[in-house]
Amino acid sequence: MKRFLIFGLSLFVTALPVRGEAPERQKAAVAYLQKLQQKDGGFAPSVDLPKSSLRATSAAVKALNHFGGEIPDKAACADFVKSCFGKESGGFADQPSGKPNVEVTAVGVMVVAELKLTAEPYEARVAKYLDENVKTFEEIRIVAAAFEAMGKRPAQADAWLKQIAELRNEDGTFGKGDGAARDTGGAVAAVIRLGGKVEHPDAVLQAMKSGQRPDGGFGMQDSPLSDLGTSYRVMRSLHMLQSRPEDVDRLRAFLDSCHNADGGYGVAKGKPSSASGTYYVSSILHWIDEK
Repeated sequence: MKRFLIFGLSLFVTALPVRGEAPERQKAAVAYLQKLQQKDGGFAPSVDLPKSSLRATSAAVKALNHFGGEIPDKAACADFVKSCFGKESGGFADQPSGKPNVEVTAVGVMVVAELKLTAEPYEARVAKYLDENVKTFEEIRIVAAAFEAMGKRPAQADAWLKQIAELRNEDGTFGKGDGAARDTGGAVAAVIRLGGKVEHPDAVLQAMKSGQRPDGGFGMQDSPLSDLGTSYRVMRSLHMLQSRPEDVDRLRAFLDSCHNADGGYGVAKGKPSSASGTYYVSSILHWIDEK
């Protein structure tokens, strides 16, 4: 049967352990993620929020694949994902019978691909829903990843590339000040996924690399603290451009600082563990080790 095509080994990976992670810490992360699976098959965002979420399910499934772990009940997980799809709307919701939106629909497409589910029930409806409902840059950014997961170029790709170009600085970078690394990272990945050209790649790489903070991570504008969400965006684009941060060891140290005693990772140092934080770390470590 037809399945989602997976473009680029950098987006989806086989279930091989992350080489740079200490074996005991990797096992602890897998155990943490496995505890997040609920009776309905979905995964909760964290231990303290024990309600299944499609976004959390996507993060947990991808992180388990990165860390070489197993989904405790894969069939139930697949059933939960399917139950979040609205046949009439063509979109995914974060919980069954919920209201679909662009971000969650993009996430739904990606977890369908990650679980290697049959594409036919979703592909055409999802593509139509996304083409018709995307408006903001943040929506374009994640939807570009969704179409990449489907192995398709969206009908609105050229219009979205034009919308992104309107945000670009003259030197090819995006954003300003200490937010340039995050904004550039988010935009560059979208441009590449939509089949566009990265303007002034040297300046783009410099903007991202120079955004590395003293603690080794990357952070948002006007925030002195690094966070994993921003670090993920920057590393995603650096990897797609076949590059690395200036100081990989400091980046690893930042990732370590987000590790908690329960085996998971928070989205920043001192934050409680979550599926999303653990996924960010698993992805960043994969990109570091794959280069």
